[in-house]
Amino acid sequence: MYVHNGAAALSAGPRGQWLQVRLGTRWRSHGLPQTCRPCLPLMLFPGQKRSCSGPSSYKVGTMAEKFDCHYCRDPLQGKKYVQKDGHHCCLKCFDKFCANTCVECRKPIGADSKEVHYKNRYWHDTCFRCSKCLHPLANETFMAKDNKILCNKCTTREDSPKCKGCFKPIVAGDQNVEYKGTVWHKDCFTCSNCKQVIGTGSFFPKGEDFYCVTCHETKFAKHCVKCNKAITSGGITYQDQPWHAECFVCVTCSKKLAGQRFTAVEDQYYCVDCYKNFVAKKCAGCKNPITGFGKGSSVVAYEGQSWHDYCFHCKKCSVNLANKRFVFHQEQVYCPDCAKKL
Repeated sequence: MYVHNGAAALSAGPRGQWLQVRLGTRWRSHGLPQTCRPCLPLMLFPGQKRSCSGPSSYKVGTMAEKFDCHYCRDPLQGKKYVQKDGHHCCLKCFDKFCANTCVECRKPIGADSKEVHYKNRYWHDTCFRCSKCLHPLANETFMAKDNKILCNKCTTREDSPKCKGCFKPIVAGDQNVEYKGTVWHKDCFTCSNCKQVIGTGSFFPKGEDFYCVTCHETKFAKHCVKCNKAITSGGITYQDQPWHAECFVCVTCSKKLAGQRFTAVEDQYYCVDCYKNFVAKKCAGCKNPITGFGKGSSVVAYEGQSWHDYCFHCKKCSVNLANKRFVFHQEQVYCPDCAKKL
């Protein structure tokens, strides 16, 4: 037994018997005179058809008997011929009437040509190439995807995610950045404004755009009322004006006021303690500061003096006079009845 291109085998019988050619898994009869075994592959296989999925449907050889071409009726004895579907024909008629058409070049695949067959499609072996890189695939493994033939390398690239920046595949080993299901090569992830590479650094998304910290501050960030620098995080707003938390402090003691109770007086901000000690008016009754916080938040003011509402009572009978008629005499407050007795 002899093997040619790893696809066929021969078996020779006694002198004058038929020789058989096995292509794939089928055996077909082929009439030939006996010859030495080393010469058999040379006589039988120049026109052998290679197949990716299944055996060839015809055989090629040199005619030893008196047969005429099935199509043109020319004698075949001593000439190369093709046997297909029980008929014998010359090579010219085979190419014209029987040959498969190459998917790639659209030309007939002659009997002396090597043929690749895959899923009812046919190629010359030289035309069977990767549709991406054009690497020959007749003797290599391949993948079929979306009716295209691809080599293993291009298949890997086809299945790899595409970079949003350059639209090229991101393959194993490439450094990449992923955000909300979208992926970039590290060097393709750039600021929409300055075009500098952001890579794995901090950034700010804005719609379909991405900005580095510096450009975002310049283009979008609010600026602190006090220091006029961009507020990137942790800012606060008071009366529609933005502040850094560290800039919004008591004007007297510099205590941070974010999240604390405070009082504003003529665009100055005070913590509760500083307001009590340095700003708040003193109650004419108890002499303590009137802060407006907690108990006594209501204030009574008269003749340049102020009282807590709970401190505004008659000097003699101590009845509370807040929201009532009263008499003011010699810097003191009296109810109408006590005032009559003065």
